[in-house]
Amino acid sequence: MRKLFYAIRHYLKMRKIRRRNRSLGVDIALIIILGAFGLFSLYPLIYIIVSAFKPMSEVFIFPPRLVVENPTLNNFFDLGFIIEEFDIPFSRYAFNTLIITGLGTAGTVLLGSMAAFPLAKYEFPGSKLMSNIIVYALMFSSSVTAIPNYFIMSAMNLIDTIWAVILPAVGGTLGLYLMKNFMVQIPDELLEAAKIDGAGEFQTFFKTVMPLCKPAWITLIILSFQSMWGTTGGVFIYSEEWKPLSYVLSQIVSSGISRTGVSSAVSLIMLVVPVTVFVISQSNVLETMATSGMKG
Repeated sequence: MRKLFYAIRHYLKMRKIRRRNRSLGVDIALIIILGAFGLFSLYPLIYIIVSAFKPMSEVFIFPPRLVVENPTLNNFFDLGFIIEEFDIPFSRYAFNTLIITGLGTAGTVLLGSMAAFPLAKYEFPGSKLMSNIIVYALMFSSSVTAIPNYFIMSAMNLIDTIWAVILPAVGGTLGLYLMKNFMVQIPDELLEAAKIDGAGEFQTFFKTVMPLCKPAWITLIILSFQSMWGTTGGVFIYSEEWKPLSYVLSQIVSSGISRTGVSSAVSLIMLVVPVTVFVISQSNVLETMATSGMKG
């Protein structure tokens, strides 16, 4: 009881010291500033939601309003009528998107994690050079690597297949970089204890390392999911039967001013799934971003 009493007193003392370093006025000012930035960042999201329920008479009002005077579902009904006119069933586009997103996300997490493990926990010739190359590769945008990716996929006879979209995403370096920086913090003693208990490399990886890296690979799932969910197939897929959902919806959006209301409904539909996934897992994202740059 005495130790607990001293611990509580020490905690309260340190809390008072932290409060002295920052006045109440500063706290209020920080809350106001952060709240203003939060509202500013929420404006586009609120505008997309509101615009999806606006009639055409309110869509082109300037300046834009965040209040709908006559809310309607006609934009969604019109979208349904347009989809019914497609030669390919809408379910086919949705199925293609689910396959591309699922396989691309799973491959990114699995390959990135397995490649990051030896780089983070083993010393071998060229390991530091490989780590530097991974960091440098993050500076290249997808538009820079599009042509090399096309040549590689063409040489592998994968053009006009979903694998031409999945494989370049799986081979990205973001997942490898994120997982490596998180795995570095895992104590080597845990790995040695697993080996003493008779665990092999794969058992150590899947039963010891991956559970400890849960925030990192959940974050990677979210980032990969958002990227794959919005892919249109680009120049890799030409057959209509293999087109993803985002490509079809983007064609609807680009059909002219008369479909402005429908395009707002499309934007809301494409936004709901990634935002929902992010909101559910945001705590893991924050934990990963706070610790991935530190070394244990």
